[in-house]
Amino acid sequence: MSDMVEVVIDSVRVSLMSPQRLVVLRQLDADRFLPIWVGPYEAEAITVALQEIEMIRPLTHDLLKNIFTTFNTRIMRVEIVSLREDIYYGNIIAESDTGQRISIDSRPSDAIALAVRAHVPILVSPDVMTTAGIIPEKDIASQVQPPGRVSAETSAPLTQTAAPRPVEFSDDRLSVFEKYLSNIDLERPSKANTPPKTATPPTSDVPPSKSSSPSAKKDEPPAKKTKPAAKKPPKKDKDDDKPKKPKGKPRE
Repeated sequence: MSDMVEVVIDSVRVSLMSPQRLVVLRQLDADRFLPIWVGPYEAEAITVALQEIEMIRPLTHDLLKNIFTTFNTRIMRVEIVSLREDIYYGNIIAESDTGQRISIDSRPSDAIALAVRAHVPILVSPDVMTTAGIIPEKDIASQVQPPGRVSAETSAPLTQTAAPRPVEFSDDRLSVFEKYLSNIDLERPSKANTPPKTATPPTSDVPPSKSSSPSAKKDEPPAKKTKPAAKKPPKKDKDDDKPKKPKGKPRE
């Protein structure tokens, strides 16, 4: 245990390129970090425990912690012991009420989620930190300051502010605009600026004939059909109704 490196959870980050999450562990006594890729559910379990959010029903890691308590077994620490083929291997170290030490094989994500709930230390093997540990560059580390501390070299006093620099104008640069403005006649607009007149098509004074336009025939009302006048019968004379007398003598 003396050779193990103690770390704390620095942050849980989201990857925009994949659904995986990144848990960043930070060494306590040095500026060195250990990134571990975990699943979204394991990352959520770690985040819920870090924010101390109370759930209505126990989650998987809450249930595991309750099992240790029920069997009178106390979780001592969690360890990240090796890195083989880009896979981390961890252990959960517990102690029973009889003093027996128990080492349980576990994924580092589950071990970290259980360590946050049991408030036990997280230890990493020195070989793992040497292989996968990340040390920030010096220039990046100098720009990142701990909260509450301000570097005297990189920051200026808050009470002093730099005065704005006045803007200078030279006469040589403005002379070009003076020549341009002097050549413009503001009272009479130039012919080049007047829009060209558009020619209108000639119109004829003679109205279109009714026969030429087909629409005129449609608008005219249909001609009424006139009935032929009935012929009056010839007038009869008054003498036509009387029987005519024969001119000669009647024969017997």
